[in-house]
Amino acid sequence: MSENIIIRQNREFLTEILAPDPHHPEDPKLYPVEHIYHLTPYGMLLASLGACTAIVLHTYARNHGVALEEVELRLGYERIFADDCRDCEAIDEYREQIVEEIVLKGNLSAQERQKLLLISRHCPVHKMLHQGIEVVSRLAES
Repeated sequence: MSENIIIRQNREFLTEILAPDPHHPEDPKLYPVEHIYHLTPYGMLLASLGACTAIVLHTYARNHGVALEEVELRLGYERIFADDCRDCEAIDEYREQIVEEIVLKGNLSAQERQKLLLISRHCPVHKMLHQGIEVVSRLAES
């Protein structure tokens, strides 16, 4: 199982989400998302990470005079099975991985680009995913 989306955000924080067609998920082309319910749960997770990262980068750039014009985040979710897995659908053990590729547009020096990469890790969603978060589930009393 894998999923890919793209988040684009300009310096005015206008955000575009591109994701697979929910009716044809096997189609590799990504389309603009008009409604959040067109995303899968994995797509929503990726969109949360991408949008949060873009906001953090643009906020930093605005507050520090960095000429960041646009951020494009290419995000992918994958389950990585062991090399020797014969029946991967029947096992419960695999690694999950999100790959985030950050495209920075603007008149940026190499030093500013590296600083923005470091700043991108300060997104709260990134921190939760990286450090882990406990989820406590219970039934609400009626």
